Amino acid sequence: MTDPIADMLTRIRNAVAVKKPEVLMPFSKAKYNIAKILEEEAYVDKVEKVNNGVFSELKISLKYTDKGPAIRHIKRISKPGQRIYVSKKELPKVLDGYGLAIISTSSGMLSNKQAWQKKVGGELVCEIW
Repeated sequence: MTDPIADMLTRIRNAVAVKKPEVLMPFSKAKYNIAKILEEEAYVDKVEKVNNGVFSELKISLKYTDKGPAIRHIKRISKPGQRIYVSKKELPKVLDGYGLAIISTSSGMLSNKQAWQKKVGGELVCEIW
């Protein structure tokens, strides 16, 4: 697999499409940090690391409301073949602040709001709304 983050986002997108309550995927620190940001911003209910024999897995409990899933759109922006970097002045506002962008910075994975508060830029990983 050349892009594990794109695989994570696709697993979430597919699970939401068929209204699964949770999704499992191989664990990595980057995926865990992205999932924790989604949990803090109330796009998913719960994120946990599950030890399954030899390998650890990441278990994400998806969130649904009466109107549908909390995640309506999730898209990978920076890819291995084309990295997209933004400075602190170019941080995106997704849906005029209603959406969320995840930025990989020197301070770790941050949402666009957190990166704006810390005044740091970095690699634009994905956008969610």
